[in-house]
Amino acid sequence: MGSGEIVRGLALCCTLAMALAGSSHHELKLELASEDLDSSYDYKDALGKAILFFEGQRSGKLPADQRVKWRGDSALTDGKSDNVNLLGGYYDAGDNVKFVWPMAFTVTLLSWAAVEYQHEISSAGELNHLRTALRWGTDFILRAHTSPTVLYTQVGDGNSDHHCWERPEDMDTPRTLYKITSDSPGSEAAADAAAALSAASLVFKRVDSNYSMKLLSKSKSLFEFADKYRGSYKGSFPFYCSYSGYQDELLWSAAWLYKASRDVKYLNYVVSNQGWSQTVSEFSWDNKLAGAQALLATEFYGGKKDLSKYKTDVESFICALMPGSSSLKIKTTAGGLLYTRDSSNLQYVTSASMVLSVHSKTLTTSRIDCIQCGSVHFSASQIKSFVKSQVDYILGNNPMKMSYMVGCGNKYPMQLHHRGSSIPSIYSHRSKVGCKDGLSSYLYSNTPNPNQHVGAIVGGPDSNDHFNDRRSDFSHSEPTTYMNAAFVGAAAALLDETKVA
Repeated sequence: MGSGEIVRGLALCCTLAMALAGSSHHELKLELASEDLDSSYDYKDALGKAILFFEGQRSGKLPADQRVKWRGDSALTDGKSDNVNLLGGYYDAGDNVKFVWPMAFTVTLLSWAAVEYQHEISSAGELNHLRTALRWGTDFILRAHTSPTVLYTQVGDGNSDHHCWERPEDMDTPRTLYKITSDSPGSEAAADAAAALSAASLVFKRVDSNYSMKLLSKSKSLFEFADKYRGSYKGSFPFYCSYSGYQDELLWSAAWLYKASRDVKYLNYVVSNQGWSQTVSEFSWDNKLAGAQALLATEFYGGKKDLSKYKTDVESFICALMPGSSSLKIKTTAGGLLYTRDSSNLQYVTSASMVLSVHSKTLTTSRIDCIQCGSVHFSASQIKSFVKSQVDYILGNNPMKMSYMVGCGNKYPMQLHHRGSSIPSIYSHRSKVGCKDGLSSYLYSNTPNPNQHVGAIVGGPDSNDHFNDRRSDFSHSEPTTYMNAAFVGAAAALLDETKVA
């Protein structure tokens, strides 16, 4: 049986199941939920603000067209101690350290959004802004890969930085350099960097072919480095250490390399290593399996029948999240929010929403009626409706009636756990704010942040849908680049449903 026949067979099975089962109570519940969520959120506005956020996270020499005006130049000597240029890139969250591993994940997610929803993002007038945000990250990753077996993975001492509260423009903590080599490998970081560059190469293919080819070439080099010198990444403890192992990053990277290059060796790689693929219930900076599975499921429906395990596994991921599923693993709060874990839970919500959005699109494009979750089935439109409920919750449809994106809506967090946002700008307060001064005067202050970091999505509410707007509560009030990057994809998928009141 060919893969096309398999696809048609799956569609027929779903159609028959739906006909035999009739309209179940669960289906009715989802339909009613969809009607309830027919809200007036402006996804175009949210998308633009989510992308704008990245300008407030920039490190290095800021460009003349910088839109976030409270930020200034920072970390202009990064890399100097090793005679390398490590200027630019992003601060990953509310701190002043540059971590290449989560930065690479961020870039890959932004690229994925640009690849899947190029038309929608372009129609919203945000494609150039998105490409600019991408290039700020890819340029840095290119600089960090200084030789075939070297990748700088961190700039800045995390311990001293996290004991200080100062603007990036004032920063005087050590800009310590960390790197992986053939003698001290870190396959997760190298493979994720490879995924970022190959994904971005697709975004720039038609607008800057030379840059696109450079990205793809460096991506291949990073993948070879990650695969040849296998070893789990141990970052500057306790910041971004691997818990899931490196196999997920190698599959994620190989999937993107195949998508970008169409070189069959990367297809063969994911086929021969499909034993690494497991059913999971989260997609995050540490565990990339669900993302790789969604990418490869698209290839399966495109005719690559050897990839059926990835299709099955990503559907298991979806079944683990959809309310009413007979194999539910991640429950929702009373207010309807997916709840994976307490610390920065919205990162899991946005990343899961992106995977669900992409696979919903894959099902629609492939004319597949639904997926089976044991005795329950979900259509592509039901999956997308659930994504909408998560995005709407973030934008204000929640028990707190507040948006968890700064600057979006009438009520949103005012005490973002973010150094630069919480201390007056260097343009209004020119004297230096020292490490300890920042702690006493700003971190533990109860006043709103003087600089509004528009577009920043915070860690979110607790399991009871409650949010304390306190700067010191970093697990709920701190933004991250990868949280925003995943939101960009989820919001872009909903642009055709924007309704402005």
